[in-house]
Amino acid sequence: MSASEEFLALVAGPEGDIPLDGGCLLIAAHARPPGERATVVTRGRAALDELAGGCGGADLDAVLGHLFGTLGFAGNRAHYDDPRNSLLDEVIGRRTGIPITLSVVLIEVARRVGVALAPIGMPGHFIVGAGDGRFVDAFDGGRVLDEGGCRRRFAELAGPGAPWSVDLLAPVGPRAVLSRVLANLRRVYGESGDLRALDWVLALRVAIPGVPPAERAERASVLSALGRYDEAAAELDRLAAAGGGDELRSQAARLRARLN
Repeated sequence: MSASEEFLALVAGPEGDIPLDGGCLLIAAHARPPGERATVVTRGRAALDELAGGCGGADLDAVLGHLFGTLGFAGNRAHYDDPRNSLLDEVIGRRTGIPITLSVVLIEVARRVGVALAPIGMPGHFIVGAGDGRFVDAFDGGRVLDEGGCRRRFAELAGPGAPWSVDLLAPVGPRAVLSRVLANLRRVYGESGDLRALDWVLALRVAIPGVPPAERAERASVLSALGRYDEAAAELDRLAAAGGGDELRSQAARLRARLN
């Protein structure tokens, strides 16, 4: 199967069977030249195995010291919007990224040495749950926070008046993580005007259960701009079938007319 087919099959299956490393690496494969895509997952997992193999202990402190001390993993503050920050293989190789991808590295390395950590999709800043009221900010050098520290970090980003709830610290599943990685890429590629990259990002996002179906209209617009009118029309037909109305079918027909 292609990387796209593998990803679509993965997110369509039971959420408990979705490997976080595999899903993120399949996303990253799409940014590679076609001849390199088939090996991204195996090479990425081998790199994570190697990171874990160098860890001198099997507890959280050992993992944090190894990744953020010895190896120097750090948040990419200077170039936050570099798309490579959202591609797990690049993050592993360059040892820098954004909160969500650094969190995935931490979770997957910890899992390999027997430490269970949980992804926490706090709005505006992804963190990791370590149990016993402890949380890790992978973007901030692996800093360990309590609930109060998480609340302060949230207020720094969302503003002091933003409503806070401890529910914001609930763990999220793999689909939510993959969706958020793709949302970051959607924003970056959209702002840069890279329509070809934006197309594959949207194609993966709309395949994830729970992602707003209206994003198919966005993908249709991108496909139309790329001159792929039949594919754009097919996206509008899918959206219309989901309850989007006759106007969408009319738009699809107009797109197909451009093929004649």
